Amino acid sequence: MTLDQTISLPMIHQQFSVDYNYRVCFTKTLFSLDNPLFREVLQEDGNDKVRKLLFVIDSEVYRLHPRLVTDIATYCAAYPLEMRLAGEPLVMVGGEACKNDFSLVHEIIEAVEQRKIDRHAYVIAIGGGAILDMVGFAAAIAHRGIRHLRVPTTVLSQNDSGVGVKNSINYFGKKNFLGTFVPPDAVLNDSHFLLTLEDRDWRSGISEAIKVALIREVDFFAWIEAHTEAPRQRHLPTMETLIYRCAEHHMQHIATEGDPFEKGSSRPLDFGHWAAHKLEQLTDYSVRQGEAVAMGIALDVAYSHQLGLLVKEDVYRVVAVIKALGFSVTHPALFNADGTRLRAQIWDGLEEFREHLGGELTIMLLDELGHGVEVHNMERALLDRALLSLLDA
Repeated sequence: MTLDQTISLPMIHQQFSVDYNYRVCFTKTLFSLDNPLFREVLQEDGNDKVRKLLFVIDSEVYRLHPRLVTDIATYCAAYPLEMRLAGEPLVMVGGEACKNDFSLVHEIIEAVEQRKIDRHAYVIAIGGGAILDMVGFAAAIAHRGIRHLRVPTTVLSQNDSGVGVKNSINYFGKKNFLGTFVPPDAVLNDSHFLLTLEDRDWRSGISEAIKVALIREVDFFAWIEAHTEAPRQRHLPTMETLIYRCAEHHMQHIATEGDPFEKGSSRPLDFGHWAAHKLEQLTDYSVRQGEAVAMGIALDVAYSHQLGLLVKEDVYRVVAVIKALGFSVTHPALFNADGTRLRAQIWDGLEEFREHLGGELTIMLLDELGHGVEVHNMERALLDRALLSLLDA
């Protein structure tokens, strides 16, 4: 046999598993010297070297908590053999603006290079869900992955976006177009940060608890239904309970549903989100994510009824809870010019959602409260009727 003859070689089959193990912790005043949690979390990596820490802080958190940087420095100085700051924290604009600005990702990566942050150091993000997404993305692509801690400071990030495995930024005008699936080393929920939230941001994250209750546990929905007044009165213990139960459901879903990195075309935790994402964009993000999700939930619940899956009484219950918590169930941007149909750009969002899933369209609806059911197409006429029905709900 000559060298130029084709040789049939056997296939090499590769298979290995990677375990992910991280904690979501609940505390108050994380960087107080009498709170050992932050130090304990770092010690879990088994590293006997001094850990370099690069902090990235949401500018609004920085403004509202003027002692935060000093408290961090004091805490690190108390344990010089275990941790040290890699220079001053980076303070960056939060909210959706940070996910639309790739220069911020570059700034973090540049700091990683200039401050010699290696794979045994930590990038620590403090802020709302958007800045956690953006910083997590930067940490995931620098050095092919740097240890990353999240310190969520909003209700929505503490109960939903900050506790999962996703990191992302917006690109090409599309939400979360660039991103990674890289879990953090830990999530540190400090309820002290919630006390300085605006009312809209305090309320906004509750919609994610409604979402997860509707698709996973009717008893949790009933609990929310019975406790609509306390969150509106900014009763912190009630909010802490809501956050804990919501985060628990999200983590259980990620761990047990068999598709944590979304290789398939189903994303049950995006119930109510397909319309919400477009609504955010069409209002130039003047509608908060949680507010948009509340409207998206209302629309999909009403559509579930139009499709014959859900009884009208359950639609009324969901809408009543959404309204009782201070949300709207519709917005002018959802409607066409004469207010008689769903806006075309919202309908087009279904195709963007399908593209983002990377497979067939899969939308989560309800066939009863606490139980989701997947559908693979939606009818425009029924969506129009569902939207219009919310005007009278």
